[in-house]
Amino acid sequence: MNMADEQLKLENQLCFPVYAASRLITREYQPLLDNLGITYPQYLVLMVLWENDSLPVNDIARKLVLNTNTITPLLKRMEQQGLIIRIRSKKDERKVLVQLTGKGERLKANALQIPEELIKRLSESELKIDDLIRLKENLNSIISLLSK
Repeated sequence: MNMADEQLKLENQLCFPVYAASRLITREYQPLLDNLGITYPQYLVLMVLWENDSLPVNDIARKLVLNTNTITPLLKRMEQQGLIIRIRSKKDERKVLVQLTGKGERLKANALQIPEELIKRLSESELKIDDLIRLKENLNSIISLLSK
């Protein structure tokens, strides 16, 4: 096997373990999110809005590193579930603002245990909390670099 072929081996790829870890972490979240009646992408939107309510769609998409054509159907479903409302900005008619409803705000109290549960699950491994923090920081650096 020549050097070029080595580059194409799955075990030599950075993207695969990141992809697999992301899918497996999302799978760990799912039972907790099922209890709230939401999906992982909806959870991400809610976390953004719990931090700063009443944001333009573009700001939410940027924070989640999503295209607006990806986030629009997601927001539509969330609105149908009564978690958010979308309203036109009075200052700029081109902007659509997303706001939490009472139901969306109340989910926050039930979601507070989710990060704890995931950390508890991950801490059952040999990984130390410092390793997880360093991993998160490194992944954030990669995200920052690639999303420019």
